[in-house]
Amino acid sequence: MSEGILKNPLSLFDVRGKTAIVTGATGAFGALAAKVLAGAGCNVVLAAGGAEALKKVAAECQKLGAKVETVNLRPNSPANCDKIVQAAVQNCGGVDILVLAAGINKVQKIVDQKPEDFAEVMDVNVTQSWLMARAAGRQMLKQGRGGKVILMSSARGLLGHPAGYTAYCASKSAIDGITKALGCEWGDTGITVNAIGPTVFRSPLTGWMYEDNERSTAVRKGFLARVPKGRLGEPEDLAGPLLFLASKASDFYTGHVLYADGGYTAG
Repeated sequence: MSEGILKNPLSLFDVRGKTAIVTGATGAFGALAAKVLAGAGCNVVLAAGGAEALKKVAAECQKLGAKVETVNLRPNSPANCDKIVQAAVQNCGGVDILVLAAGINKVQKIVDQKPEDFAEVMDVNVTQSWLMARAAGRQMLKQGRGGKVILMSSARGLLGHPAGYTAYCASKSAIDGITKALGCEWGDTGITVNAIGPTVFRSPLTGWMYEDNERSTAVRKGFLARVPKGRLGEPEDLAGPLLFLASKASDFYTGHVLYADGGYTAG
């Protein structure tokens, strides 16, 4: 180990001056990722479909002192993905970090779910992640200085769920496969490819589980019986894994799914 690291181990987590693209930047994890990286000193390029929500997240990142660029596009076509990457190149000089945070779920039993609903979940969660990784990866390879690709998986990529999650579980298993395959494909390029796999964490979609009422308490009690840490996740529980995977500290980690789940997948 170098003397410099021993004298300043925190330098391993230093991402100041790096440029990060965050897709799905207005969602629960995307907004968190944008603000964590902005606060850590990154330039952030934020991509999302909702213009007003995008402006709000951008303003919050600017308050943290970051240089911020916004692209009011979803990564749902090769052309859109190229435009997002070019915004980073033209305004910030390149791409160092890619956070693929866009995602949806449609909870329906398989016998009731329409094929187009299944296809939409797979498109947003899988195809769009693949397209964006492809576009940003081309730029990272061209730059020749490595990079960090962080995908959004879930405990549901590893475990099933009885409440109509066939589309979501399938999509997150696919994300795990992309993470592993791309980690191998780019293994000798200096580009690492990893995923964060949370279980339930506080967001607008899951906020009801944190409420103090009979239904929420019953559901929470059943869920927590499987969580060794004995609590549900909070947004800050994802901040540490994100910064680790975005920084030099994770240079020897690739093709890995890091479960931020309080031990849910351990038992």
